[in-house]
Amino acid sequence: MEKLKRPVYLKPGADDFFKKMHKEVEETVLKNKSLHQYNIIKSLGVLSLYFLFYAGILFFGNNTALLYLFYILCGITMIVLFINAFHDAAHGALFKKPKHNDMFTYVLELFGSNRWLWIRRHISLHHAYPNVQDWDVDMKQSDIVRIFPNSPLFNYHKYQHIYMWLIYPLYSLNWLYIRDFKDFFGTKNNYVKRITTIPKVEVYRLFITKALNLFYLLFVPMAVLNQPWYVVLGGWFAMHVCASVVGVVALVSTHVDEHAHFPQADEEGKLSSTWAMHQMIVTKDFSANSGLANFLYGGFTHHVAHHLFPAVGHTYYPYITPIIKRYAEEYGLPYTNYPFYAAVRSHFRMLKNKGVQENIMMTGEI
Repeated sequence: MEKLKRPVYLKPGADDFFKKMHKEVEETVLKNKSLHQYNIIKSLGVLSLYFLFYAGILFFGNNTALLYLFYILCGITMIVLFINAFHDAAHGALFKKPKHNDMFTYVLELFGSNRWLWIRRHISLHHAYPNVQDWDVDMKQSDIVRIFPNSPLFNYHKYQHIYMWLIYPLYSLNWLYIRDFKDFFGTKNNYVKRITTIPKVEVYRLFITKALNLFYLLFVPMAVLNQPWYVVLGGWFAMHVCASVVGVVALVSTHVDEHAHFPQADEEGKLSSTWAMHQMIVTKDFSANSGLANFLYGGFTHHVAHHLFPAVGHTYYPYITPIIKRYAEEYGLPYTNYPFYAAVRSHFRMLKNKGVQENIMMTGEI
């Protein structure tokens, strides 16, 4: 594997906006303990809903319409739980005690993925170097889609703004049954193995959790319900499609729109911005003024706040964002908040633009 230099940010100067912003957030917003309590109640409530909907599959699944309904509700609840509760716990932001956060992250094993792998992908790579080519694993996942300006351009990319409408609904299936295995066993351009060695116990857990996930979500309903196997399989598939559609909105709305920046390090690995400036340049909010969107998408609607304050629970972000906007205006830094439909539309415009050989002056580099 090619040896790459780990990117290095500029050191903040004397007038560091983030130091002042951080102090203001600590002295004002973070003193509200009720927001932390609400986060825990919300998380445990959504987890309870997931089990309730799963019970609905087993008790009411002989009715085909209800079978599909509860599978779909399971899928939506699964992704909402992941985006809100698991995501906060993985950042150490859900509970006060680290061991409680660590215990809660095992909910991802319930969904068939590997918590150890996801945390390293997300925190050690995406959060450390968002939108930086060869380091941000959340952005670069497959050659099927071209996002980074310097990625290989294949003929089929000219159609990616069309065919990704069909591929994105399969996101969770790809994540669980292709991507996890590629990250565990792949050698070519393996981002995770660039930063760590995978413990053998996680390899065993990878297979065990996926088997258990298929067992309780697919084979148990097939065994206990008076439904043809293909009807149950269809419900399971519908669950993943709906989960993927809900989840992809968050994934495509925060970093990869038509005006996205993809900063590049120089030959010595140095980036041109400080860490905090970089987070604001490459990150955007979506539907941050919507109560429903905030409930469903947690730290993704106020994603700038999340990247600047990743160890803070998402229920604080609506109160942190106005502070961020004020500092952005004062220091001439970008801040964008798209409606979700505009964010999705802008993402597909970006796919169309990146599907052709672009003018180097139009790449959005800084």
